[in-house]
Amino acid sequence: MVARRLAAIMPVFAVVSMLVFLALRVLPVDPAQMSLPPSATIEQVEAKRIEMGLTKPVWEQYAVWLGSAVRGDFGESAQYRMPTSTLVLQRLPATIELATCALAFAIVFGVAMGLLIFAARGTVLASAGMVVTSVIMALPDFLLALLFILLLGVLMPLFPVNGRLAPGLSVPDLTGFLLVDTLAAGEPRLFLNALSHMALPVLALGLAFSPAIIRVLHSSLVATYQQSYIRQARLRGLSDRSILFGQALKNAILPVVVLVGTQFGGLFGGTLLVELIFSYPGLGNLMLRAMQTVDLNVIMAVALIYCATTLIFNSLADAGVYLLNPRLRS
Repeated sequence: MVARRLAAIMPVFAVVSMLVFLALRVLPVDPAQMSLPPSATIEQVEAKRIEMGLTKPVWEQYAVWLGSAVRGDFGESAQYRMPTSTLVLQRLPATIELATCALAFAIVFGVAMGLLIFAARGTVLASAGMVVTSVIMALPDFLLALLFILLLGVLMPLFPVNGRLAPGLSVPDLTGFLLVDTLAAGEPRLFLNALSHMALPVLALGLAFSPAIIRVLHSSLVATYQQSYIRQARLRGLSDRSILFGQALKNAILPVVVLVGTQFGGLFGGTLLVELIFSYPGLGNLMLRAMQTVDLNVIMAVALIYCATTLIFNSLADAGVYLLNPRLRS
């Protein structure tokens, strides 16, 4: 099931890669000139254009690029003068770590608040909780990031506001995932330092995503409690706690699984501005720098990673619902 879902995204990914490639080729920018020093002569630029295949038709350029991309070769970064694939792989773990921690926080906080608001339904507490949820939903992640910097980084300096680790500290680069590397190195002090640097970006991204989880779970629980099997459970004398956690939650959680899978791409893409705000050295920061310098190879590679992340998690969400819902399997 999962393999079939993942295989189905390949045509979509191919079309998206083609559209992104064509869009970047339409820009009034010469990749050959961008890859050479400013002092390069016209002859050198023209020779570079021939070397890069820019004199060929666009469809042929795409075919050549696709063949190289399949082998993991995305060309050379014009800004950093190094292979794009190497550069992206250096930054990718930081963004995956940030997005994963933000997603975990959003799920835990969203499910807990959704259950709390549902349990307090009909009271002032539930109404206040829904109002607070609406307020948080109205604030974009980058605005939450700025507010957290002001409140928890400046007025009450509880957390650092930039980087992944304090200056002067270092950890062996085993996996690229800083939390994993610090634990593998047996350095709890470095682990806590890395965790404190990640706290504000995770709060900004996770808190922006959590209201959707709260609302979907709350609405799903309300609909689930109108089903006949819930009424039958009450007639059998089961406690509210047993009904909620034993029967209702496992069915009400399915829309949340779909939401998390389909919206994770948005959370992953939300790292763009958040990473820039916190000077976090991940893919988002790399993408914005590449856009400023019109580094086309890097833009192409990072854009495809964001696209692939969205498509893969959409497919995993569909597969997850299929596995969790016996009615779909039958």
